[in-house]
Amino acid sequence: METTSLRNLVDFSEEEAATAAVFESERLWSELICLGQNQQLGPIGDPGSDALFLVVAGEVVVQVDRNRKRLKQWGAALVEAGAGVTVTNASTEPAVVLIVAAPPPTERAVTG
Repeated sequence: METTSLRNLVDFSEEEAATAAVFESERLWSELICLGQNQQLGPIGDPGSDALFLVVAGEVVVQVDRNRKRLKQWGAALVEAGAGVTVTNASTEPAVVLIVAAPPPTERAVTG
């Protein structure tokens, strides 16, 4: 069994969204996204992986194709394979989002 503390992976960049790998196996992939004010990640997507986006801290807007949803801490969104997704910090406070995808994406492809 592998373990980690997500707190140790939280790191923000002034220039762009910061990402850190959490775990990766043959069947599962996870990453932590740290978003400062006015930062976003995406659009990204993978044609073969479903993904769970979980807000660990802060407030974000998750846009999947043309659908948008504002999520606060502990909110989650399921993004089906093939959809383009953008995650944007929705407040002046930092935001942290955990992404879990299965199977692991072949690559984190920019979709837009």
